[in-house]
Amino acid sequence: MISELLQEDPIVIALVERFDAAIEAGSLEHEQTILYVSAGSIVEVCTFLRDEHGFNRASSVTALDWYPQEPRFELVYLLHNVKDALRVRLKVRVSGENPAVDSVTSVWAGANWYEREVFDLFGVTFNGHPDLRRIMMPDDWEGHPLRKDFPIHGHKYDYGETNQ
Repeated sequence: MISELLQEDPIVIALVERFDAAIEAGSLEHEQTILYVSAGSIVEVCTFLRDEHGFNRASSVTALDWYPQEPRFELVYLLHNVKDALRVRLKVRVSGENPAVDSVTSVWAGANWYEREVFDLFGVTFNGHPDLRRIMMPDDWEGHPLRKDFPIHGHKYDYGETNQ
């Protein structure tokens, strides 16, 4: 459901007309448009915003873990139209069971490292990403440290009997 405050926003109107089923909800918070987009439509919606409305920059892609709720993860895309000084925040909900969404690196190459960071720290897979591998944690690290079910003390290591 789109809030009344957004029902006259020309960008929101264009998105709802073009992607009616993909726009799940919307609100205005701190003078910024927030739209919930279905996971299967994120690339098409982002391409439309870039090509038709001048959103030429993905200034961030990050995630929230709402464990134990389902859908568990909420991906947040902060988009910027530099020329007109416009911003929009897209949110995509994905399940905690094999979390995955299509990569937006085909829309904005700069999303590459943001998506890698979300993959590394939350374990969300970005389908079609050109180089999806860890970016912050060591390659042999097990798990995803920003997940709410990750042990707060880190991994338990077996130091053997000599270090007791």
